[in-house]
Amino acid sequence: MDHEADAYRTDLMTMTRFVLNEQSKHPESLGDFTILLSHIVLGCKFVCSAVNKAGLAKLIGLAGETNVQGEEQKKLDVLSNEVFVKALVSSGRTCILVSEEDEDAIFVEPSKRGKYCVVFDPLDGSSNIDCGVSIGTIFGIYALYDGGEPKLDDVLQPGKNMVAAGYCMYGSSCTFVLTTGSGVHGFTLDPSLGEFILTHPNIKIPKKGKSYSVNEGNAKNWDGPTAKYVEKCKFPTDGSPPKSLRYIGSMVADVYRTLLYGGIFLYPGDKKSPNGKLRVLYEVFPMSFLLEQAGGQAFTGKERALDLVPKKIHERSPIFLGSYDDVEEIKALYAAEEKKE
Repeated sequence: MDHEADAYRTDLMTMTRFVLNEQSKHPESLGDFTILLSHIVLGCKFVCSAVNKAGLAKLIGLAGETNVQGEEQKKLDVLSNEVFVKALVSSGRTCILVSEEDEDAIFVEPSKRGKYCVVFDPLDGSSNIDCGVSIGTIFGIYALYDGGEPKLDDVLQPGKNMVAAGYCMYGSSCTFVLTTGSGVHGFTLDPSLGEFILTHPNIKIPKKGKSYSVNEGNAKNWDGPTAKYVEKCKFPTDGSPPKSLRYIGSMVADVYRTLLYGGIFLYPGDKKSPNGKLRVLYEVFPMSFLLEQAGGQAFTGKERALDLVPKKIHERSPIFLGSYDDVEEIKALYAAEEKKE
């Protein structure tokens, strides 16, 4: 038995320990945020386990059918949604929940109410489950300080008002990336301990990247600046090497790669979808918050993404996010286009 290795394993910075350390820096803190986060983490562990079994469940004829007990087997995205709604409500720290799976916002009953609003996509990229591509959960958290009756306007706030955001990616390993407004930290689930361990402290995105990430299948519908930018990535005129195209089609996986290696992720508006495809509250805002905290930028084609004020809970927006210099280039192209008009 390797006692030295085991001794090392006892001195791990777990997610719980990390969050408690952060909490101790705020003497006025009551621990509500820590409790809320622990419920989100529990939901992620549950979904991670379910994602890992999904293919197997399908192989033996369970998913989407009735099992021997006569219970309906739920599709994974529906199951994930239920897991997170129950985890968040039972924390006793939330008042409004907005989920990608639910048409209306969920108002928590007064007896279980707290001061936080959570916006989330319980399983982003779920159409990729069957082919083994990484998928994930994205979330953002707002705090209500007035203590009044919660109303829908409390979640229709610009992303810059979020107190925390993150995502959990279910891939070759289960990775949890979090920001509470002071840097970005990545944790990896150690299945033998059932704990998230800090493996990527203080992530910083490179100032400029070597790759771009976009669905080129939409190219014929793109606007001028996007088309020009992608053309420039492929055929640079300044003597620099062309950028590599890296597109998975699962936002969590594409953004995580961009965060670690640099580059730019684009989901522009086009003739078919003028507002793009990605939802503002639980896709654009959390990812933009993370990228800015890591030293990158996020831009909608008109303004800084986190300044956008949503009017509806499922509103969509174009998004360009990634390395600072790469986003600067696309901003310059949009500014030039605006001048022409």
